[in-house]
Formats: sequence, structure tokens, C-alpha cells
Amino acid sequence: MNMNRMSSDVVVIGGGIVGAACAYYCATAGLRVTVIERGTPGGGTTAACEGNILLSDKHPGPELDLALLSAGLWTDAARSLGPETLEYQAKGGVVVATTDNTAAGLRGLTVSQRGVGIDAIDISRDELIELEPNVVPDAAGGAFYPQDSQVQPMLATARLLQRVRELGGEVLRGTSVVEVLKSRDATVIGVRTDSPAKPIVHAAWTINAAGTWSGHIASLANAPIPVLPRKGFVLVTEPLPRVIRHKVYTAEYVANVASSDAGLETSVVVEGTSAGTVLIGASRERVGFDRTLSLPVIRTLAAQAIEVFPFLSEVSLLRTYLGFRPYCPDHLPVIGADPRAPGLIHATGHEGAGIGLATGTGSLLSQLIMGTDPSLDLTPFRPERFEDVAA
Repeated sequence: MNMNRMSSDVVVIGGGIVGAACAYYCATAGLRVTVIERGTPGGGTTAACEGNILLSDKHPGPELDLALLSAGLWTDAARSLGPETLEYQAKGGVVVATTDNTAAGLRGLTVSQRGVGIDAIDISRDELIELEPNVVPDAAGGAFYPQDSQVQPMLATARLLQRVRELGGEVLRGTSVVEVLKSRDATVIGVRTDSPAKPIVHAAWTINAAGTWSGHIASLANAPIPVLPRKGFVLVTEPLPRVIRHKVYTAEYVANVASSDAGLETSVVVEGTSAGTVLIGASRERVGFDRTLSLPVIRTLAAQAIEVFPFLSEVSLLRTYLGFRPYCPDHLPVIGADPRAPGLIHATGHEGAGIGLATGTGSLLSQLIMGTDPSLDLTPFRPERFEDVAA
């Protein structure tokens, strides 16, 4: 392939936070980048996220390794781009154990996390109340994770893509990919779009970062991956004083994150924002792209939040929103080059952890494209692993 004939070195399909991070790290490595987004950058799943950058909700394993890498890279990105431009807050996370049995299970998790480098601090009931004075007073205890942080997802996406443009990259809005182009030897060489102004974008590398639609893009390349949408709601309260200091959730949240159940699951996570509003999540269910508003889910989330922070019973809700997270059956993202379609790289399937894992994903793929050894083993995330299981 003649690199000089390529209109870009890299074309990124998807302008959400993961696609933006891939574009950012490729552009900062000196590559020519084109981002193709069918709607508004950050307007899909990214817009329906809380901005979590969590280590606390992950068990030791490949995803936690990726989360550790990503957390450090988010710190670096905030320093480089300006933390205020991302609303980056290293606020720390607090996990609440509501019963003695839950507290015992949580202590087992923190022991294993400390063994792989996580700063996981077991806390008593009194220490919990010192960290969060408004928490339910009869909680059994919990854990404190000073490494947990957050960003404002749409601001972070916009800032990453702004830097891509500053480095000479291009971002195509309102543009859909209709075909993945291949050479005679079946190598992916770019995409065809529905844009009259830019119908063809040739590139040496094509990154599939289309989130819940990445399965469709993969099918266009004859390299299927089982990415499905998983629906979730978030509630937003009226603006309040600083009544919640950290990202706070119950220990049950960790179990629900790892569940493969297609039915409805809810476990509360509560946090304050720079604007004073409080965000309340999280629900999970696999119902396709059904955008129906569910009052029972909203009531359940509100009730669970009140169990952790009783004062919320007197607080008004401003609005609710929902989104669809890209879910893989084994709960690991799909990251890396696809041997079934040379030239195609996947960056998808992060489910509810996409914000936190975006930087690590983008950095690793830029290393892969540049021909250097990735700083983390990508084998657990390989795109063809589902065919291995089927065989």
C-alpha cells in the first residue's frame, strides 16, 4: 500500500469519547486523522454518561489493568489540556456497605485490589460519615478509593477533538459510513460515506469506535463482533450546595456491573457535579434500542438513592436521561487489530466504563499503529476471541 496515496493515516469511525481519544493519541503521535461521526460528536452514548473514571468497581484482571493505565493517562490529559476544559475532578470514590455481610464481601474485594496496585482503603462507619456526612447513619462501613475521578463527558470529547483539529486532523459531523473499502487482497483501505463533499476517505488504518453501532460497522467489513446495546437511566436533581463530596455507590453496584443478565438491574451510584446538580444512576437492561421512559426504573433508582442519602427525599428532580452502552457478552471491550480484516482496528464494547477506559484504549491503539509494542497486552481484548469460543 502506498502511504502517500492515503488521504489520512487513520480514519476513526465514531466521534464519542472513545473515538475522540483514539483520534487524540493518533494525532499527537503525528498521524493524519479523520474522524467520521454520523451525528454530533459526543452526542450518542457519551452524552448519556456520568463521566466515571473508576478503579473501585473492577476486580483484578485485564479490565482493571486497562483502567489503571487509563486513569494515569486521564491525569496527564487533564494536565496537558487544562483540567477545567474537561471538568476533570480527582474527587475519589466511596463505596457504602449497608450490611455486615456486604462489608465483609467488600473487604475481600479491597484485599485483592490492593494486591494489584489499587489504593483501596477499608473504612469504618465513623470514617464513612466523616467522608460523607450526609450518608445514611446506620451503614456498616465501606471503602475509600482516592484514585477514582471523573470528567464531564461531552466537554472532554469536545476538547480532545479540538486538539485533533489543531494538529491538522478533520472531524466530519453528520456523516455516516455506508461501506468499508477493501483492496484486492481484502485489506481495509478506508470507507465510503453518505457525504457528497467527502464520499471516500482512504486510510492505512480504520478504527471502529462506533459504540453500540460498532457491530454494524464490523459486519460491513465481514468481521463480526457481538456488541449489543444495554440501556441505562440517569436522574438529575435540582442544584444543591456541596452535599455529596465523592462519587458514592453501594457495594451491590460492582456485582451488577459484572452481571450478564438481560433483565433489569439497578444499583445506586450518586455524585455531585460542578453545577451543583446530583446525578443518580445506574440501571441496566438489554432491550435493544427501545427508548421508552420507564417510571418504575426511575422510582427504583430514586428510592435506592434515598436509602443511601436520606436528605434526597426532599430534593426535586430536574430531569432524567437514558443511553445505550456497548455491551459484550464477556464484559471485556474489543480492542485491537482484526486479523479477519487487515487494516481494521476495533475500539468498542466498553459498556459503562467507556469514559474511564477511553484514554488507555486510544493510547494503546496509537502505539499499535506506530509499530511500537503496546504498553499493555491486548490479547484478552482481541476481536476474534468470540469465534474462538464458538469453535
